[in-house]
Amino acid sequence: MSPSPAPLILWEGLVLLVHSPRELKRCSMAHNCLQCIKYLMFVFNLLFWLGGCGILGVGIWLAVTQGNFATLSSSFPSLSAANLLIVTGTFVMIIGFVGCIGAIKENKCLLLSFFIMLLIIFLLELTVVILFFVYTDKIDKYAQRDLKKGLHLYGTDGNIGLTNAWSIIQTDFRCCGVSNYTDWFEVYNTTRVPDSCCLEFSENCGLHSPGTWWKAPCYETVKIWLQENLLAVGIFGLCTAMVQILGLTFAMTMYCQVVKADTYCA
Repeated sequence: MSPSPAPLILWEGLVLLVHSPRELKRCSMAHNCLQCIKYLMFVFNLLFWLGGCGILGVGIWLAVTQGNFATLSSSFPSLSAANLLIVTGTFVMIIGFVGCIGAIKENKCLLLSFFIMLLIIFLLELTVVILFFVYTDKIDKYAQRDLKKGLHLYGTDGNIGLTNAWSIIQTDFRCCGVSNYTDWFEVYNTTRVPDSCCLEFSENCGLHSPGTWWKAPCYETVKIWLQENLLAVGIFGLCTAMVQILGLTFAMTMYCQVVKADTYCA
């Protein structure tokens, strides 16, 4: 009696030869698991990509509507909120797109690329956070020195962004100067502060009546405000880390399932 032919199964247009019921069961389980992870990862990365679109859109909106608002730093004039959002949104969109295509095509190369890119970003973020806490004192000194250097660009040609930024900070936080309102004396070479340092704004109010100036230092005031909102910042950071870890888990799990499906159903 001749042996019975091995069963054939059809999977996504390919006829696969399965040599035993046990292999057929393994192949079916691997396929079902792969399909479940595939659509979960696709939805996750679609939301990831849409989030990147949103961040990019906000960055472009800020650049268009608030183009005159720039960074306070003289060393990094392009380090504005708009530019940071545009760069971040672009990276998130690219990573989300790679993840979406890798998931829907079940492409091992794209899945591995998505995993590596996300892992590199996660490790970079972790490194930055660790370095920030280790070198907090040095960062404080450098930041204050750089901000004081930027004061000398206040009101000069081509630095309207920095000028507007300092005016907004001093008005909103009711502060004056980096470490003291006397920081402005070195800028003007006289006893004077910008009008945005006045308790009640009026033309040339910074030329006289020191009693009407804000006395709080802007650096410490903003630092205290950040510390008071540390919980919100921490929750945001934790949520960001969880999303990235979830993405890494999805990518590696699906990659392993694709390899397993190829092994059992080859």
